[in-house]
Amino acid sequence: MKISDFLRKEAVSTDLKSETKVDVISEMVTMLVENGIIEKKNKNKIVEGLMAREALGSTAIGQGIAIPHTKSDTVSGLISALAISKKGVNFDSLDGEPAHIFFLLIAPSDSAGPHLKALARVSRLLKDKFFRDSLKNTKTAKDVMDLVSQEDSRIG
Repeated sequence: MKISDFLRKEAVSTDLKSETKVDVISEMVTMLVENGIIEKKNKNKIVEGLMAREALGSTAIGQGIAIPHTKSDTVSGLISALAISKKGVNFDSLDGEPAHIFFLLIAPSDSAGPHLKALARVSRLLKDKFFRDSLKNTKTAKDVMDLVSQEDSRIG
């Protein structure tokens, strides 16, 4: 499984404006709605699912990364969004540092396998400090997709 299998350029932002956890999640889901990736009527349900997951424990894994994720019966396949905050957002990270890179995943309710594979792939990709730094310095969604594609190929 490659990240490019489930991340589309329309679901990438290099200039996240939000300053709180709930606003980050809402802004990213709104981006998916505005680009026709998820239906507007499902927005609140998806945001609620993501926030319920956050209530169990922060999805900010440290090193400036957060991977908010949920399962939802409103989607038929794996959906993702990637956003970068230049300023950083307090996301209750394990290391106490602000998160700059947000990789949101929404999987169908009945799909444990693809959901876990995607989480593992994203985690593996973001482990590399050079990649994270390069990602934070991208200017466009195309730059992000090119970088992700390049790294995806490198890690195999």
